[in-house]
Amino acid sequence: MSDTTLAPPSARQAFQARLWRWLKTPWTVTALALLAVAVRDPGQWVAVADFATGAFLRTLPYILFAVLLLAYLRATGAERLVGAAFRGREYRMILLAALVGGLAPFCSCQVIPFIAGLLALGAPLSAVMAFWLASPLVDPGNTLITAAALGWNFAVAKAVAAVGLGLAGGMVVAGLSRAGLFAYVLKVQPKKSCCSKADPLDGKPQWRFWQEFERRAEFSETFWQMALFLAQWLILAYVLEAILVFYVPAELVAGLVGGEGLMPIIVSALVGMPAYLNSYVAPPMLAGLIEQGMSQGAAMAFLIAGAVSSIPAMAAVWSLVKPRVFAVYLGLGVGGAIISGFIFQLVTGGV
Repeated sequence: MSDTTLAPPSARQAFQARLWRWLKTPWTVTALALLAVAVRDPGQWVAVADFATGAFLRTLPYILFAVLLLAYLRATGAERLVGAAFRGREYRMILLAALVGGLAPFCSCQVIPFIAGLLALGAPLSAVMAFWLASPLVDPGNTLITAAALGWNFAVAKAVAAVGLGLAGGMVVAGLSRAGLFAYVLKVQPKKSCCSKADPLDGKPQWRFWQEFERRAEFSETFWQMALFLAQWLILAYVLEAILVFYVPAELVAGLVGGEGLMPIIVSALVGMPAYLNSYVAPPMLAGLIEQGMSQGAAMAFLIAGAVSSIPAMAAVWSLVKPRVFAVYLGLGVGGAIISGFIFQLVTGGV
């Protein structure tokens, strides 16, 4: 009889696995990007590093405030407020879901079980879609980072676009649901979140979190995790922004996503889907592209399309819901990004 037990990985395989994990970190990408500049253009290395360092230091107060706020929301259990948005009349639920979409500081493994749990508990798809569309676009930390990189006018406009997209998406899905388009929504029954043992609809926030040891520990853990997360991604973002400013010809950017009209906005929305990294890296990168000639409307379309319809987000949605729901989610995300970009272009006087 043959031995069917799995052999432990060899030392070489273990080394390769550790090396691959190290190569995928933002710190490594940042170091390799700076090394490439130093090798290919030594005279510009100091200028690129100085540009990135200055941009990061200017953003540091926003980062600190964002980390403190996110840690506070997590420690108090503020995501429980979201549950109140999914009770009552359907149109009231859509409105509340769109408004509070950015208030819940969920980690990435909580979002899908939370949405699945809402659907399994009977929350209408229209309200869930409103939350699902608005939530990736707005959260306190991201709003601060966007304001630091692109200005408060851009950050506020993005927040308004997020709520508008959530409301519009919820209303569209409500109409389609009445037509019988969404008889079945989920592919599989939801599993409980790996991050929380509590039902997301139960319980109340504990605003004085410091009175409980577990909540104080949650605050400390979240603070340091988010500080490290934001630092590594934003340092990478500002290095990439510096490289864009120094090495990407302004004429190339202006030719693709600059100028007036709808086409640059459509191109940016479509490019934003696969090219988007995350909501903290994108604003500094867009600041560099705007400096090179990207239009304001195209930048807004890139941000919204990337956050809602990026490859990781689409993969998560595809794993959860039926193809018909996925198609509507994708269409609402890309279409909403184009419309939001065009409106923002009109408001900023760029059409």
